[in-house]
Amino acid sequence: MQQNFMGRNGFSWFVGVVEDRNDPKFLGRVRVRCLGLHTDDNIKLPTADLPWAHPMNPITSATVSGVGQTPLGVVEGTWVVGFFQDGEESQQPIIMGTLPGVPSYLPSDTLKENEDGTKEQTKGFLDPLGNYPKYKETDVNRLAVNLVEETTKQGQVETVDLNPHPTLTLRKADRDLAVGVANVDQTEIVDDQIAADDGGEWDEPETPYAAKYPFNHVYETEGGHIREYDDTVDAKRIHERHASGTGYEIFDDGTKVTRVKKDNYSIVTADDYVHIQGEAKHTIDGGLRVKVNNKPLEGTRDGGNPGGIGVGNHYNIEVGAGANVTVEVQNGDINLISQLGDVNLKAGKNMNIDVAQALNIKVGGAITETAASKKESVTGEHEMNASEQDINGNIINLN
Repeated sequence: MQQNFMGRNGFSWFVGVVEDRNDPKFLGRVRVRCLGLHTDDNIKLPTADLPWAHPMNPITSATVSGVGQTPLGVVEGTWVVGFFQDGEESQQPIIMGTLPGVPSYLPSDTLKENEDGTKEQTKGFLDPLGNYPKYKETDVNRLAVNLVEETTKQGQVETVDLNPHPTLTLRKADRDLAVGVANVDQTEIVDDQIAADDGGEWDEPETPYAAKYPFNHVYETEGGHIREYDDTVDAKRIHERHASGTGYEIFDDGTKVTRVKKDNYSIVTADDYVHIQGEAKHTIDGGLRVKVNNKPLEGTRDGGNPGGIGVGNHYNIEVGAGANVTVEVQNGDINLISQLGDVNLKAGKNMNIDVAQALNIKVGGAITETAASKKESVTGEHEMNASEQDINGNIINLN
């Protein structure tokens, strides 16, 4: 029976600080300087001579062939706890977890300036690169702590952020305000009018962030990417943000705000279904181009089907009863072109056309008019030219 397996005579524990994470074997290993085992003199014991420590992943991570959680996350300056796989030999450390704290000094406090003007970190148990820790405050993310002070002025409670996260300040300042919506002016047309419709404007909602410790679960990378799962009572949120500022936030009531700082692409390889149970208000500062029926029929370009365009991919717009469709152009043209088909207009009641200048109609074939009656009123000349002209009627009056 094997008697020398790991842990039989107890574990050899350690607490230490990560000083290097550039593992040449890409296993997620880090070099750790251990309290009580290694000196804090970085000259006597350089970081390069510290042993490589393996990280321990949770049981929910397969950690094989790239499956599961990548064993990366600690940075230089992170305090860790673990045990030595080889016991008292203390050369095969395994990290079990990290230890947050409140730094009493920063790497910049212990830098030594050399004669040539360069600076060197001579003290161990610190980030040799001088990046971490950044603050003399708790290592728990500011978004999770949310230090605030409440004051009462004239019966109103005001909350002041004592130590806000930089991204929170940016998000509160970077909002779209007074975004205009399509407005239609009242327009007189013949004996009728087009009613005015004021679309108004809208503001981007302010973040409802009101986290209370210890309910906001925050993950932030060293590059500034953030993920929040906030379980604060009456202020539950989900927030994900790229370092560039692109991200989304879901409010306690289910409202979602998405902000894309640059271009946005949405690719759907099959059908796309969108159901908006309220109103849709779209404001576009630039132009809008919509192309329908973009995919040609297989084997056609010009023959079989003119233009090589698929059949049946229609563009249909249906508006329910009691609603209007209004297209208003402030200073431009409205063009309606059917290259190889008909243009059909049908009015269930009247059709009104009000032209401020000339009305030009060019017909390559015949014009057929059918009407119960017809009246023409011309204030100037009325000229008719035809190679042959027939006028038929029971009574014809010419004056």
